[in-house]
Amino acid sequence: MLEVIILAAGRGTRMKSSTPKVLHPLAGRPMVMRVIDTARQLKAERIHVVVGHGAEQVSAAIAAPDVTTYVQAEQLGTGHAALQAAPSCLPQSTVLVLYGDVPLLTTEVLSEVVNAASHSPVLLAATLDNPIGYGRVIRDSNGCFAKVVEQKDASPDELAVAEVNTGVLAAQASELHRWLLQVTNDNVQGEFYLPDVLGLALDDGREVSVVVTDRSSDIAGVNDRAQLEELERAYQNRQAKALMADGVRVMDANRLDIRGSLSCGVDVVLDVNVVIEGDVVIGDGAIIEANCVLKNCSIGEDAVIHAFSHVDGAVVGPQCQIGPYARLRPGAELGEQAKVGNFVEVKNSVLGPGAKANHLAYVGDASVGADANIGAGTITCNYDGANKHRTELGKNVFIGSNSTLVAPLKVEDDGFVAAGSTVTATVGSAQLAVGRAKQRNIDGWKRPVKPKK
Repeated sequence: MLEVIILAAGRGTRMKSSTPKVLHPLAGRPMVMRVIDTARQLKAERIHVVVGHGAEQVSAAIAAPDVTTYVQAEQLGTGHAALQAAPSCLPQSTVLVLYGDVPLLTTEVLSEVVNAASHSPVLLAATLDNPIGYGRVIRDSNGCFAKVVEQKDASPDELAVAEVNTGVLAAQASELHRWLLQVTNDNVQGEFYLPDVLGLALDDGREVSVVVTDRSSDIAGVNDRAQLEELERAYQNRQAKALMADGVRVMDANRLDIRGSLSCGVDVVLDVNVVIEGDVVIGDGAIIEANCVLKNCSIGEDAVIHAFSHVDGAVVGPQCQIGPYARLRPGAELGEQAKVGNFVEVKNSVLGPGAKANHLAYVGDASVGADANIGAGTITCNYDGANKHRTELGKNVFIGSNSTLVAPLKVEDDGFVAAGSTVTATVGSAQLAVGRAKQRNIDGWKRPVKPKK
C-alpha cells in the first residue's frame, strides 16, 4: 500500500504575494494540486498534506475525500513537517514524501523510487551542472550512500559534488516514523532535516538506495516568480514536444500555453500564442491561428479558427470557419461548414450546417437553420430585463443587415427580413418582413454649424 506525504507548509516570502506559495498556478492549476494529481496517478491510497502558512486557504483548495491535511504550526524544517503526518500512516505502508512546490516530477521517476522502497529506504537524487543551493549526496568509497550534507554545512570538497538531494524519499511507514522522532536540529540552520532519517537508517544497519535522475526541470522547486516562470516554460515545452510526437504542427513551442488537457488529431496546426484552458478536443486537420483562446470546447475536423478568436464552452463542427476576432460562448453549437466571422458573438445558440453570420452580429439564445444567412449588424434581442427568450430561424432564412430580432420570435424556412428591420412577430415561410419607418426626405434642410468664437 502506498501513502504519500506532501510538504506544503512554507510561506514563500520571495513570491511577494498574499497567496500561499503552493497555490500559485502552474499551467492553470495550483502547484500543490499538480503534486496531488501525481500522487493519484501513482495509485496512492492515502494522501497526507502538511500545511502551515495560509493553512485554511490551502486546505480548502485541496479538499477531497482522499486528502487529509495536517497543520505545522511552526516551520521547524522538513523533518518536523513530515513528522506531523507520519504517525497517521499505516505501519506497513510504503510512504513517499513529496513537496507542494516541486510540481513537475514524473510518475516514471517516482514509480522507480516507490518500487525500490519495497526493499530499503530510497532517496531520489539528481545530477546537476549547477548544484548550488542543494544538499549534496555523499557516497562512500564503494559508491554506496553515506549521507546528505546541506550546502551551508558542506565542506569545500563536498560542495564540489554534483549529485544532489531532491528531498524526495520513500520508506516503510513504521521505520520512517521512528527515524523522524530521532532527528535533531544540530546544524547551522537549527532545523530538523528530513534527509537525516537516511543516516539514522544506516545506523540501524539498513542499506539506503539512491535513484538518480538527470532531468533538472523535474526536480526543480519554486521559491520566486522567476523560478515559477521557468517551470511554466519547461512544462509547456514538454507538452508541445508530446503533441509534435503525435503528429501536431506546433509553430513555436515557446508560445503555446496548455492550461488544462488537450486532445488533438493528426495534422492539427497550432499557431503562435494559442492558449488552451480546461478540456479541449481538436479534430484531424483543424487549424488554430495565432492568438486564439480555446476553453472547454470541441473543434471538428478541418475547421479553421482564425486569429484572435475566443471559443469557450462551444462545439464547432467539421469544416467550420470561425473569426478572426469571433467569440463563441458556452452553449454555442455549430454544424458542418457553418461560418462565424469577424466581430460576431454567439451564445447558447445552434447554427445548422452551412449557416453564416459573417460579421458584426450577436446571436444569443437562438436556433439557426441550415444555410441561413445573418447579415452584418444583426442582433437577437433575447433579454427583456428579467427573462431570456429564444429566436428560431428556419432553413435558408436571410436576415438583412442591421436587423433587430426581438425574441420570442420565429422566422420560418425561406423567410426573408429586409435590411434595417425591427421584427417582433412571426415571419412565415417565403415571406418578406419589412419592419422599418417610412423614409421622409425634407427639402431645404440646413446642416447644423458650430457657433463662431
